[in-house]
Amino acid sequence: MSPKTPWTLGLVALAGISLQTPALANPAADLGKFAGELSLEPLKLKDTEPKSSELSTLPTPNLPEATEVATGTFRVDRFEVEGSTRFKPEDFKTVTAPYIGKDLTFAQLLEARSAITKLYVDQGYTTTGAMISPQTIEDGVVKVQVVEGTLEDIKVTGNHRLNPKYIRDRIKLGVGTPLNVSRLLENLQQLRLDPRISNVSADLQSGVRPGTNLLQVDVREADTFSIGSSFDNGRSPSVGSFRRKLELREGNLFGFGDALTFAYSNTRGSNTIDLNYTVPINARNGAAWLSYGSGRNNVIEEPFTVLDIQSRSRYYELGFRQPLIQRTSTDFAIGFLFSRQESQTALGLDNIGGFPLSPGADSEGRTKVSALRFFQEYTQRSTQHVFALRSQFSLGVNWLNATVNENAPDSRFFSWRGQAQWLRQVAPETVFLVRGDVQLAGDSMVPLEQFGLGGQVTVRGFRQDALLTDSGALMSAEFRFPIVRSRNIGTFQLAPFIDVGTGWNIGSDTPSSNTLVGAGLGLIWRQSDRVSVRLDWGLPLTSTSGEKRSLQERGLYFSVNYTPF
Repeated sequence: MSPKTPWTLGLVALAGISLQTPALANPAADLGKFAGELSLEPLKLKDTEPKSSELSTLPTPNLPEATEVATGTFRVDRFEVEGSTRFKPEDFKTVTAPYIGKDLTFAQLLEARSAITKLYVDQGYTTTGAMISPQTIEDGVVKVQVVEGTLEDIKVTGNHRLNPKYIRDRIKLGVGTPLNVSRLLENLQQLRLDPRISNVSADLQSGVRPGTNLLQVDVREADTFSIGSSFDNGRSPSVGSFRRKLELREGNLFGFGDALTFAYSNTRGSNTIDLNYTVPINARNGAAWLSYGSGRNNVIEEPFTVLDIQSRSRYYELGFRQPLIQRTSTDFAIGFLFSRQESQTALGLDNIGGFPLSPGADSEGRTKVSALRFFQEYTQRSTQHVFALRSQFSLGVNWLNATVNENAPDSRFFSWRGQAQWLRQVAPETVFLVRGDVQLAGDSMVPLEQFGLGGQVTVRGFRQDALLTDSGALMSAEFRFPIVRSRNIGTFQLAPFIDVGTGWNIGSDTPSSNTLVGAGLGLIWRQSDRVSVRLDWGLPLTSTSGEKRSLQERGLYFSVNYTPF
């Protein structure tokens, strides 16, 4: 949860130095991404089965029945339904219409009562029922008493570190009175998707009083602590493309669903740390977070080592995300965040010190950006496909001594970022994946906010940050199919791909080569969910310039991910 996605990387261009330079590393390029941005890996399909068979259908409790059986017939002109808070009298008139204005037997009265009960059951209120109590029928009016089901108590067992209130609040969300069992079951299924919970089983029992119900919930907690490591050559060659990363995460730090994440990554010329703390705010999975990151870069690429180019960067982020729709197959959420990014570049040559090497930096090489961001996220899943959209509006402000310039780009800007991902499973282990990414800027942007193309996660076949512009668009398509399946060695997939990206500037000249096209072939190996390896070979289909010293610049990319626990 950090401020810079690998899809939007920056460029530090040497200013005032008459050397033809390749793209140098943005000081903040290796810091984490803004919370919520779409993952570069395809989203997972919806589970076809529960995590275990313990999630059972909830039983329907017994409701009181009439104890006396009357004989003869009764003239019925109207049913008067009492005790209902869910339906209007007009709703009951519709279902009881076949019994109005007739002489009914007691059995037919029970049929009318059952029709009222069915009205509730069809809407998911299966613990609610109607009763006809002993009465004297006057003026053709039959009184029907509705006993609406209520959830009297939720007893949670099996939890160890997770607070039972966290579980109860999510189970009873929207259930209300009368008790909606369909919604209750959906809440249990939604709870089962919580990463802090391995499985949930539930038993709904009748209470002592008519209409009351008790829910017994047995929870099996998931292991919330994880360690992940990765190795890839996705960084800019100017600071060393070979990157190592270690991430530690505890998903239930103090027992109420709060999460703490620490990540450290480095290359030969860079070191970066990221911290994130997330706190659940409400039972609808609203969450607030605070993030911090810091990084140091040293340019190690010839011929620039003589200049001893250094940079430092850091960011802070405070955000809030609130799901508005949560279903097992559909999610929609909105969120707000405030981000602060700071960077400074310097020259060690002759102890020059702070020096402006990027557009918008001050005389000491400092760039400070404060921004308000509003994002919207939508995900739709099934067992065959996943479709995800993310939109983000960013408004740069001059708060907290942010960079303000007369003509050069600064912290005052407006931009929109849209991302999309569609995955379709055409056969087991065979998927078609399409990704899209676009940024539209209304102003000239500082490098920290520009749109980057080229490299392992955007347009393969080019070095990282081969093109950096104010606005841009990316489209990538990939088809993955298995070539080896083995229980012992895992699954090998081939993944032919094509990447197309273009960029343009606002208020300044657009580079002459502003479109990148790359195509190639990937090889993916997965051994369970703990180990994955990917190799990509991308061929540039548009012209490139500069020497090709590294594997990345030759179109070869690799990534290794290992999660021991």
